[in-house]
Amino acid sequence: MTTPADAIKSEIRQLIHLHIKVFGQPSLLTPLELEQCRHRAERIKLLGQELDRMGLLTILDVRSKSSLDGSRMSARVRKAR
Repeated sequence: MTTPADAIKSEIRQLIHLHIKVFGQPSLLTPLELEQCRHRAERIKLLGQELDRMGLLTILDVRSKSSLDGSRMSARVRKAR
């Protein structure tokens, strides 16, 4: 199953591959190609930020679950006393 993060990573890889291909051409970039490169660079940046947010949310989710488990454990210890 493909996760949203996997889909974003795949799109980033495709954009970077196209970027490399365009910059590897022996001729100068046309104004259109240059504009497309700017657009791709911005898209890569935005997708990277989205991955960062997803990672942060995952970390916060794990931490909140961990603190809930710790709270439950503390409550059990208090009841046992």
